Amino acid sequence: MSQVTKAVIPAAGLGTRFLPYTKAVAKEMLPIVDKPALQLIVEEIVASDIREILIITGRNKQNIENHFDRVYELEHILEQTGKFDSLKIVNEITDMADIHYVRQKEARGLGHAILCARYFVGDAPFAVLLGDDVVYTGDGTPCLKQLLDCFEQKQKTILGVQRVDRDKVNKYGIVTAGRSEGRVHEVISLVEKPNVEEAPSNIAVLGRYVITPEIFTYLETQEPGAGGEIQLTDALMKMCRDHGMYAYEFEGKRYDIGDKLGYLEATVEYALRDPVLSDGFKAYLKKISSKL
Repeated sequence: MSQVTKAVIPAAGLGTRFLPYTKAVAKEMLPIVDKPALQLIVEEIVASDIREILIITGRNKQNIENHFDRVYELEHILEQTGKFDSLKIVNEITDMADIHYVRQKEARGLGHAILCARYFVGDAPFAVLLGDDVVYTGDGTPCLKQLLDCFEQKQKTILGVQRVDRDKVNKYGIVTAGRSEGRVHEVISLVEKPNVEEAPSNIAVLGRYVITPEIFTYLETQEPGAGGEIQLTDALMKMCRDHGMYAYEFEGKRYDIGDKLGYLEATVEYALRDPVLSDGFKAYLKKISSKL
C-alpha cells in the first residue's frame, strides 16, 4: 500500500487582491492573530504525520524562507533577556518540519506550479495544500489527515471538498458526484468555476488534495486553459477519466484567506478562540456592535 510522506504547498501567487501589502510581502504570510497563514498550514501537515514539505515560491517571497529559518541574533537576544517562552516559540517554528523550496520561474498557473514539484515528489503519492486555504478543526482530526485516511482505503487521488452556497459555485472547481459512502464521493467529472446556472452540484474543491504521481504525465501535456494558465483542474479531469478519483467531504471550518472578507473572518474567529485575547476581544466586539 502506497503511503504519503511528502506535501507540497504552492505559494508563488502574486496576491493582487491584497495590494499594496503584497507588493513586498507574500500573501501567504498574512498574519492570523500572531501566526502567518502559511505556518498554520505547515502545522496541519505536521499534525498529519508528514514532515517533508516543499514550498513552491516566486520572486519577492524570501520572507517565507526567512520565517522558517534560524535567526541567531533574535535567538541570542531572547536568551540573554530571559524571554524563554518566546525563544521556545521561535525554535519550534524552525524545527517543526524539513522544508524545501523551489521557484516557479513563470506565473503559468497552479498546474505548472505542481509540475515544479515533480523531482521532489518522485514516483509516489503526495499531498497538496493551497496557501490560500486555512482549515480549523480544533481538537478534531486535521483536515489533511482526514484525506490521508481516505487515501489509505481507496489508493486513488482524493479531493478535499465541502458544500458551498449555490451562488458561490462560480468561485471553485465543482465535482459531479457518483456513488457516495458517507463523506466519500466517487468523482464522475470536474468543472472549473462553472456558471451558477450550469453547475452540476455545490460540492466544491477547497484547497486540499492527495494526488497520485500519474498527474505529472497529464500536466506535462496540458494545454493552457482559463487565463492562459496550466490549470490543475483540467489535468485532474483527464486523470479522473483514466484512473478514477474520489472526493472527501472533510470536517472543519475552512477560511479563504486569499479573499479580504475571508481573511477578516479568520482573524476574528481565531482571536475569539485565543485563550489570552478572547475575553477582551469579545468585550470589544460587543461594544462596537451596538454602533453598527
